[in-house]
Amino acid sequence: MNAFTIKDLENLSGIKAHTIRIWEQRYNFLRPQRTTTNIRYYTGDELKTVLNIALLNKYGFKISHIDKMQQREIRDRILSLDDANAKQERVVNDMVQEMIDLNMENFEKLLEDYIMSKGIEKTVTQVIFPFLEKTGILWQTGQINPAQEHLVTNVIRQKLMVAIEHCVSPVKMDKTVVLFLPEGEHHELGLLFMYYLLKSRGAATIYLGANVPVKDVEYVIKLKKPDLVFIHMTTLISTFSFEKFLSNIEQRFNETPVIISGQLTQYYKKAVPSSIHFKGSLGDIMEYLASL
Repeated sequence: MNAFTIKDLENLSGIKAHTIRIWEQRYNFLRPQRTTTNIRYYTGDELKTVLNIALLNKYGFKISHIDKMQQREIRDRILSLDDANAKQERVVNDMVQEMIDLNMENFEKLLEDYIMSKGIEKTVTQVIFPFLEKTGILWQTGQINPAQEHLVTNVIRQKLMVAIEHCVSPVKMDKTVVLFLPEGEHHELGLLFMYYLLKSRGAATIYLGANVPVKDVEYVIKLKKPDLVFIHMTTLISTFSFEKFLSNIEQRFNETPVIISGQLTQYYKKAVPSSIHFKGSLGDIMEYLASL
């Protein structure tokens, strides 16, 4: 059984810990347990409750009214929300809940239904990225079992691979792009999404995948002479030097333009070689793709 701290509930629900404590004092829907050192912890069921209540409260329901609802009524109210953003948040919350319970069949069905309704591109931007952002902190701090991470990321990876395999662009872009992740980086979902985006826009793609030595990428670049190299940075081993990596690819890639995306780029404050360009947000990436 998962045990979550009040900080975990804050990160996943967006509700401040102070407010959650007030809810505990005034209402009946939260009854946290305490450790031997008197620290609150919450079960997976209580996390689900907070996610549902936070969503209803955000879209106009008073906490005092929600407190009087039965679980079925809460669920019915959530399903009845018409706002597009509310529907997206509901799906993300449902994904979190199914991950916690290891209900992979339900998790996969949520993705399949959204893909059928919105397409893979909107599914990634509207629900998969927000889901990964919500749960990423818990994965890094060990609050979620690694098995849960592996299961859900593999399901998402499968959906992306199917979309890539069946992607046929009506146009052709006169660009060849090499995509890879450096040694020590195994989080492939962001790079796979870029693979899909480039292929759907008609670019010729050479996908090398995760954990690739720079010297191997250099070999491909010399042989295929691509127009662009794309890298996505999520998390890296502690011994990885971003500065050395940038210097290495600048020297080895023969001035081939390199785009690096991902959250890690937002924290790098040193000078960046002229052939390398950071794209810190999805908006930046989409704008760049439109310019190709």
